Amino acid sequence: MRFAELAGVQRLLDPQDHPGGLSSSGAWEVPRGTRVEGSCTQFPGAGGAMLRILLLALCGLLTHTRADPGALLRLGMDIMNREVQSAMDESHILEKMAAEAGKKQPGVKPIKGITNLKVKDVKLPVITLNFNPGVGIFQCVSTGMTITGKSFMGGNMEIIVVLNITATNRLLQDEETGLPMFKSEGCEIILVSVKTNLPSNMLPKVVNKFLDSTLHKVLPSLMCPAIDAVLVYVNRKWANLNAPMPVGQMGTVKYVLTSIPTTTASYIQVDFSPTVQQLEANTIQPADAGEAFEFPEGYVEGSSQLLLSATFLTTELALLQKSFDVNVHETKIGQLPPQTTKTLAGFIPKVAKAYPKPKPLVTQIRINKPPKVTMKTGNSLLHLHGTLEMFAARRRGKAPASLFLLESHFNLKIQYSVHENRLQMVTSLDRLLSLSLESSSIGAFNEKKLTGFITDYLQEAYVPVVNDVLQVGFPLPDFLDMDYNLAELDIVENALVLDLKLN
Repeated sequence: MRFAELAGVQRLLDPQDHPGGLSSSGAWEVPRGTRVEGSCTQFPGAGGAMLRILLLALCGLLTHTRADPGALLRLGMDIMNREVQSAMDESHILEKMAAEAGKKQPGVKPIKGITNLKVKDVKLPVITLNFNPGVGIFQCVSTGMTITGKSFMGGNMEIIVVLNITATNRLLQDEETGLPMFKSEGCEIILVSVKTNLPSNMLPKVVNKFLDSTLHKVLPSLMCPAIDAVLVYVNRKWANLNAPMPVGQMGTVKYVLTSIPTTTASYIQVDFSPTVQQLEANTIQPADAGEAFEFPEGYVEGSSQLLLSATFLTTELALLQKSFDVNVHETKIGQLPPQTTKTLAGFIPKVAKAYPKPKPLVTQIRINKPPKVTMKTGNSLLHLHGTLEMFAARRRGKAPASLFLLESHFNLKIQYSVHENRLQMVTSLDRLLSLSLESSSIGAFNEKKLTGFITDYLQEAYVPVVNDVLQVGFPLPDFLDMDYNLAELDIVENALVLDLKLN
């Protein structure tokens, strides 16, 4: 840490160099106009210190091998400002540091010429952050305080200081946890204004020397640890990022960092290669490398987005594949006609010959290929391949008799939302794409005649089953106390974008 520009402050206090000096009240003042009091300006090497640190921390998290990510996160200044400010507020660190200032510290010599040192009236800090490309975040904290005590002249002394604390927050990867971590570097204290009530008959050089000694010893040891303490609070909010999160009783999703986060002048980008694992500890591999995707243009400068690829959502849905299998025994379903052999005979006359008396139908649907999600701008589909087998129910104790087995391929439209920080899907039938007869106990027939019947059946009887399964929802990355419920969702080419909003 470095106590920056102190010599310059001393010169400002020197009445030979500046028109300032003792005020009518006897207080020593820095002339107005030297710097805007209480504000952070762009200092060389410090214009984005806090942001640099944060960016660097994220960058260090990822390895140098870059695979096709299943999810991308762009952290804009909106989220970083909130997190640093809330960390400062939650920690009350400046007030705590001020309370410690007057206590004796082991190995620290007391300041000559002043006793009963106290720090009070700490101003509410104003925090300015800037991204430092390739590094992290530059941080500047503007604040002020009053330092009091008994001076060497025997009277009560007050030094009113307005200052900026600057540092670079480097984004790194914790070697033990693999999580992002911010670490501060190059902390500097830059004085904006200094006022003191030392007697007006004291020589300026004596005042300067005394202020130099006092501020040099008090401020860096008081203020720079505050930056470190704030980062501790921010770093804690990454703690759950790579923890496995359950998807009902089917398995877990874990967001694993793909590579070192990258920092630009506008955002930090974090790439994920999520791990989807069944309860038996079997990892589900993506079906293919996935189509290319990228963030669309047009989002507000400084905002944050999470992008989930269609390939990743396909992998998550593989956890639920077995749950999409269903046996339907009901004869009355929604707006459908009674599910009996008599109704089916209206499409396939051979059914009436095999079963002159109406029998209840039992329908079995099995999904025999992993579900697949596709996305085009504004539209997302769930592709399901499987078999549909219909049975005629028989008397108790006897198994239903198979009528026929069909191979089918159909699409469901997907609508996305977020509830309780989980991605939710609701589907509706798009269309039945193919239907082919695999086997039949009633003889050959033209399966195309069943297209309308099966289409209505899927919409009324099967889609509700799928939607019920999907209510489990899919977990989203747990970081920085993000509230996804406020996000605006947009379907783009090969991906779903969550435009993240703050409370």
